[in-house]
Amino acid sequence: MPVCLQKGQKVSLTKDNPGLTKVVVGIGWDINQYDTGTSFDLDSSAFLLTGAGKVSCAEDFVFYGNLKHPSGAVEHLGDNRTGAGAGDDEQIKIDLSKVPANIEKIAFTVTIYDAETRNQNFGQVGNAFVRIYNEATGEEMMRYDLGEDFSIETAAVFGELYKHGSEWKFNAIGSGFYGGLAALCANYGVETE
Repeated sequence: MPVCLQKGQKVSLTKDNPGLTKVVVGIGWDINQYDTGTSFDLDSSAFLLTGAGKVSCAEDFVFYGNLKHPSGAVEHLGDNRTGAGAGDDEQIKIDLSKVPANIEKIAFTVTIYDAETRNQNFGQVGNAFVRIYNEATGEEMMRYDLGEDFSIETAAVFGELYKHGSEWKFNAIGSGFYGGLAALCANYGVETE
């Protein structure tokens, strides 16, 4: 039975699962029935962060334009441009045994592609969730349903995996950003053009 988290809750992934190294982060959403005149394209990303809460290099930002971290620790399984259908819309594989020693957190975010031009925001997105399951068994370990507390935001941090001693834990964050991917990149120290 997966642990269902509320905003701000933390849970250990590895404490009760010794030897766990490979997990999949599934992220999903539905589009509310608002007609903005154009389709939605949401994009998930992972930021590999040092203790300072910043990336150490551009490759620490894993997204549709950089699908695999050089360490092999994080791999984005591809861009879903519609979000149609049930279940995960995008997935990111994590190999905890390969996470570089200088990385203390991996933040999972979702942005709305070209949100300003398309006049779209997270107030028009429903049923957003992040879940983590064991890659070997397929067993869902935890799930965080974000709820409907967004309005004008065009980017959101869904949650983060983080090291706590020898354990890996998950923190359900659910915080929104205005300014899309550029705002997230600035927050995490990724230089954009």
